[in-house]
Amino acid sequence: MTAKQAARVPTRRNIELALLLLSILVLFVFQVAVEITLLGELTQTAFVLVGLIGAALLAGHVLVRIFAPYADPVLLPSAGLLTGIGVVFIRRLDLSALEYAGGPLVYPTPADRAAIGVFSDPGGRQLLYLIASVVIFGAFLWLVRDHRNLSRYPFILGLTGILMAASPAVIGQTINGSKLWINLGPVSIQPSEFAKLLLLIFFAYYLVRKREVLSLASKKFLGIPFPRAKDLIPVLVVWLISMLIMIGIRDLGTSLLFFGMFVAMLYIATERISWIIIGLSLFTGGVVLLYPFFSHLQLRVAIWLDPFADPYNDGRQLVQSLIGLGSGGLFGAGPGAGQPQQTHPAANSDFILSGLGEELGLFGLTAILMLYLFLVVRGMRAGLAVRDSFGKLLAGGLAFSVGFQLFVVLGGVTKLIPLTGQTAPYMAAGGSSLLANWILLAMLIRVSDAGRRPQAAPVGPIKIAPPPPPVDNSPTQVVSIPGRSQGAEGSTGAHPTRPSPGEPYPPSPSTTPEVKP
Repeated sequence: MTAKQAARVPTRRNIELALLLLSILVLFVFQVAVEITLLGELTQTAFVLVGLIGAALLAGHVLVRIFAPYADPVLLPSAGLLTGIGVVFIRRLDLSALEYAGGPLVYPTPADRAAIGVFSDPGGRQLLYLIASVVIFGAFLWLVRDHRNLSRYPFILGLTGILMAASPAVIGQTINGSKLWINLGPVSIQPSEFAKLLLLIFFAYYLVRKREVLSLASKKFLGIPFPRAKDLIPVLVVWLISMLIMIGIRDLGTSLLFFGMFVAMLYIATERISWIIIGLSLFTGGVVLLYPFFSHLQLRVAIWLDPFADPYNDGRQLVQSLIGLGSGGLFGAGPGAGQPQQTHPAANSDFILSGLGEELGLFGLTAILMLYLFLVVRGMRAGLAVRDSFGKLLAGGLAFSVGFQLFVVLGGVTKLIPLTGQTAPYMAAGGSSLLANWILLAMLIRVSDAGRRPQAAPVGPIKIAPPPPPVDNSPTQVVSIPGRSQGAEGSTGAHPTRPSPGEPYPPSPSTTPEVKP
């Protein structure tokens, strides 16, 4: 494809800009409705808060326009609107947070609510996390110009991911029965959020190289071909690690997320349903074996089976979540008019979806879930469009992790499955989760940019040499091999060689049709 032909491929950045401006308008309307309900007036804070969120999202748009101009135009607006809804709703919870006044919990007065600053309380901190996330997002796009460079150090990344996931078991602090956090003085981090990304990169690298072996079938059972016994070793190793993580940090959700990611990527790589059956059987069996030894796991299952058995203590949050979702109905109580703070202290984290469902109703919550659906589908689409197998598996795993984590969270607050302690991506309070999810978004945008980018187009603002023309248009090369006879030299063709560690991957020829404007 020539440079003239490449110019015909639209970047669609203006579509992304229009979607972002629409997202900012939605956030402003949401914030205005909250303040009118809770404060009785519109304060200057509404303009400052939404203005800062909008500036952060537009900065992200400029970074994509510079460093990944051919990326999918829906990814950034979807994640940005979800993050903005989270910031506005967490601040809305700050305005109605229950306070201790020397006795029972009381609601703050309108004057106290109006005095809360833009950067105060959890809502203000979430805004700061958003700004930091956009900075990290831009740094990733600037540093990683080709997603295939992520596969250059797979074993280091995989080992680092395992150590980060297991570190809270040794130096973590216990909160609500789980050891997910590490206290670093003024801040606390959740290493499993970043370990998830490192393990995804390692899984993609490993499965690209082993998928042909793992695709071999041995015997059929009920018409389904199952793999050979010796090929079960990788999935057994990951299953054992996930069980050890659940034992060490006492968190079912993190263990389920890690093992689910590997099994899903294994299925994407081999297209064999037998791996799904094996994975579900292994994880279910492991949980059943560990169940009698963990009181925290027993409590969560007991709450799931009958939350109304103790509605004022252990089952209080789940009961309030169900009541809130039921009282919200189709259209909700309205922004600021519900009682989502009744699920404190997890109203802005584990139960943020139920709070939004109470105030926005079934229609509003469905619209939020559609934003997640756009993010997952567009991520999968990026994996289909990219040319290399590593990018396909990486994008598929990233998109699956977002969808699977959302299913775990939504299933927990609606009593479909036991509560796992996982939080809604992009919306729940927490700096570690937000930073990790924006890095995940940057990885998806990088893969998407590679999938739609014409070969003749430069990568980012730095002009680099275009890749060589396709093999079909190149003259035949004759390679001389020392020590061979002259007659053998003319029959020797040039074979592509595998790059050694430290060298960039050679560009692969395009196998996708040209994108018409």
